Amino acid sequence: MERLHKLFIYRKKLVRPYIEQLLKWMDIITYVMSALLIMTLVYEHGFLISFQEIGVINRLYHIVWVVFLVDTTLHLLLNYSDTRRKYRGLAWLLSVMLYLTLIPVVFHEPEIQGGIHTFWAFFNSRLYHVILLTLLSLLQLSNGIVRLLGRRTNPSLIFASSFLIFILIGAALLMLPRATYHGISFIDALFTATSATCVTGLVSVDVSSTFTPEGLFIIIMLIQIGGLGVMTLTSFFAMFFMGNTSLYNQLVVRDMVSSQSLSSLLSTLLYILGFTLAIEAAGMGIIFLGIHGTMDMTVREELAFSAFHSISAFCNAGFSTLPGNLGNEMVMHGHNTIYITISFLIILGGIGFPILVNLYETVTYEVKRIWHHYIKGNKRMRRKIHLYNLNTRIVLIMTAILLIVGTVVIVVLEWNNAFAGMSPTDKWVQAFFNATCPRTAGFSSVGMTTFSMQTLLLMVILMMIGGGTQSTAGGVKVNVFAVVMLNLRAILIGADKVTIFNRELSHDSIRRSNATLILYLLVVFAGIFSLSLLEPQASIMALVFECTSALSTVGSSLDLTPTLGSDSKLIIIILMFVGRVGVLTLMSSIIKQKKITKYRYPSDNIIIN
Repeated sequence: MERLHKLFIYRKKLVRPYIEQLLKWMDIITYVMSALLIMTLVYEHGFLISFQEIGVINRLYHIVWVVFLVDTTLHLLLNYSDTRRKYRGLAWLLSVMLYLTLIPVVFHEPEIQGGIHTFWAFFNSRLYHVILLTLLSLLQLSNGIVRLLGRRTNPSLIFASSFLIFILIGAALLMLPRATYHGISFIDALFTATSATCVTGLVSVDVSSTFTPEGLFIIIMLIQIGGLGVMTLTSFFAMFFMGNTSLYNQLVVRDMVSSQSLSSLLSTLLYILGFTLAIEAAGMGIIFLGIHGTMDMTVREELAFSAFHSISAFCNAGFSTLPGNLGNEMVMHGHNTIYITISFLIILGGIGFPILVNLYETVTYEVKRIWHHYIKGNKRMRRKIHLYNLNTRIVLIMTAILLIVGTVVIVVLEWNNAFAGMSPTDKWVQAFFNATCPRTAGFSSVGMTTFSMQTLLLMVILMMIGGGTQSTAGGVKVNVFAVVMLNLRAILIGADKVTIFNRELSHDSIRRSNATLILYLLVVFAGIFSLSLLEPQASIMALVFECTSALSTVGSSLDLTPTLGSDSKLIIIILMFVGRVGVLTLMSSIIKQKKITKYRYPSDNIIIN
């Protein structure tokens, strides 16, 4: 018996390398077929196809189905222990659903109509097969992307590359015949895809008259992906369905989403997606109630309008389906609810997901404390002092200051100028809306060219500051701006430390903040300088506004974007991409990082002032 046991172990060691090689090749084939399935779906819904092509597409779906069945079966039979360890409940559910598609293959179609026939027809339906194969394909591709992190690839490089890949995919999708009414050039498709994925809002074509409902759906999906972040989506999909990943993968994803620990990583990803969907759904409902029966739309069109603008607002994209954006006559009068709702969606999306999570945890704790203190009568429960972390307090205070100051300054400057003829209520609403949009989103109500020069300069400053770190907003971020101002205050008063709220800011935070601001100014200057050479007829104010808006992923423009040439559009595309990825992140992904050394050089002083 002992000899048989040893022989079994020996044969297992002998066969194991061949099994691993087989499964590795099977994984590669599955990745290829997953990508092919996605491309086939795009082709099927993007082009007008013939009956012969439908037959070819159905055969391809059948091949992909067979590949997934073989891959799942081989993993279960040859590597069950690892498969059981990696798979989560939902991955097992998808596997069971895949095997249920064998029911119509094994059993003939029941002749008698009834429950059994309905059951058989459901698992034999094309829609069920396509949805299941799409989910499995997305799962495989997401798992493959997360595995790249385990190869110690530079996370910043993966982050930047993922945005670039989705921009190119989006540009290709927008050039599909069904995406536009009369076609679109590649540079305009690339420009629109970059603006949507980088949640900017600048457009070189009229969105409402150029893109079909299918094209608008592609744009809003790019906005949602860009707002949440490609790595956030893929990491969530892989971890939620597959479960365990390498420790290095989890560490990288933790840094990307600012999770407090590895144990709370999946819950943080769930918070991000949950907050996004909940806030967007609430915004959609309020916008729908505000426009219902007032814009000569069907209920379906009103729901589509509400969903598009809610997602566009929360993701700080600034895209609108109306001609003239939100300055259209259909919403300009008697729809203050829309402007206020969109403003608050922009603010929530612009303060950042870590702050939203912190606010949620604080509200949850306060509700529990009140429940125990007043309902259950537990008087001994002590209240926590530090409910808000330092980052949350800085972002909320800076956001409130910028909104209040911006609203007051704009309403004073434009009361009898751009807002002339409006009621006092409309003037305050428009001032609040136009103080919110330049910081993060590019919606426009009043024509930007009607504003005074002082208001435009204020908007340039607001665009430069932007929103919160790890949010859907752009700019140098309010966190960075606050740290730079605090450092300046410390220098002016002669303090040797930078402090706020009885906390000392780390030296690394100060260095990175100063570097971020300097890099931002250098890049925006390079963009303005380049555009001034390519667009000599444009005013310097229009160029400054355009480049700042692009780099800060705001989307506001002094009507310059549609008049730009192809070379100028390419420069704006680069600025939008750099602004969304982050100047510091992009530079660190390109420049080789210096290893930390244990020694220090002698210090010296440079004469300043």
